[in-house]
Amino acid sequence: QVQLVESGGGLVQAGGSLRLSCAASGRTFTNYGMGWFRQAPGKEREFVAAISWSTSSTYYSDSVKGRVTISRDNAKNTVYLQMNSLKPEDTAVYYCAADRWGLGSPQSARYDYWGQGTQVTVSS
Repeated sequence: QVQLVESGGGLVQAGGSLRLSCAASGRTFTNYGMGWFRQAPGKEREFVAAISWSTSSTYYSDSVKGRVTISRDNAKNTVYLQMNSLKPEDTAVYYCAADRWGLGSPQSARYDYWGQGTQVTVSS
């Protein structure tokens, strides 16, 4: 089992920045690919970014590419999502997820463990 706890969400004005963190505990964090997804009210959960266990591969959705950076610190068992130039349409609950195959993926079905989410609200 892997437990994931997100933090760092909040209210920010459009154009601002936030850094989300996801702390993992349980099985060996370094073996897992990690992803960030988000879900806005009334919408389906969508992919944001992912990173492989080795950090050699990263993936971004077109909607955030160039504004968001995913990174991980395996020594701290933590994955980060740095979000810049935030827009009102980025408002959502953001979830991190762990993929036991280590690859990271844009596909939510590939993930085995999920956190509870952290709210990000971007005001116009």
